[in-house]
Amino acid sequence: MRFQTPLEPATLIRRYKRFLADIRLEDGREAVAHCANPGSMMGLAEPGMRIWVEPNDDPKKKLKYGWRLVEHDTGHFTGVDTSVPNRALRAALEAGEVAGLEGYDSVRPEVKYGENSRIDFLLQGAGRRDAYVEVKSVTLMREAGMAEFPDSVTARGAKHLAELAAMARAGHRAVMLYLIQRTDARVFRLAEDIDPAYAAAFGAARAAGVEALAFDTAISPEGVTLGRAVAFG
Repeated sequence: MRFQTPLEPATLIRRYKRFLADIRLEDGREAVAHCANPGSMMGLAEPGMRIWVEPNDDPKKKLKYGWRLVEHDTGHFTGVDTSVPNRALRAALEAGEVAGLEGYDSVRPEVKYGENSRIDFLLQGAGRRDAYVEVKSVTLMREAGMAEFPDSVTARGAKHLAELAAMARAGHRAVMLYLIQRTDARVFRLAEDIDPAYAAAFGAARAAGVEALAFDTAISPEGVTLGRAVAFG
């Protein structure tokens, strides 16, 4: 998935009110960018960080920049826009490029299910069980090479796991897919110390038959594509 508009480098001045960031562009101009990430963004929102933003000229949008990437001193990238993984994953699912989830005839996003929820993707195919796929964006890294989720307490995430478990008990296929938006991750694990309730919900979901997958991504200012399967640590 390529970004719709070429990204521009900038320096982060500060992130505030979760969805706003003051930035300084390469030419010295300052602007406010939209930050499409409701999480804590631990380790990714330090003033002075080099970031990449996507400009837009849509008159309906109040902010003219969207924050998409962090570029680390190591040369690695982290994607901070939580809407990007679903767009990249949809393209991979429709192309049959997601190991373990290939061969379905239909890929439907945002389908209502459970208790007033929407599943990220419902996969359907003749002679196959429906597959309910929930996707979470992973950006946290506190130990080199180890990606973690979540980066803050997420009651909503625990609710999604419970609803996946209900689908599994009903005889459907249910999949929790963690999409790691970092180019420096080698292993994935749950951040149990940050949200023990989420970890408990994950264990209950797995016991009910929910599958768990993790994939990394190839990220650059040009775009984002699905990478390889990542082991659970």
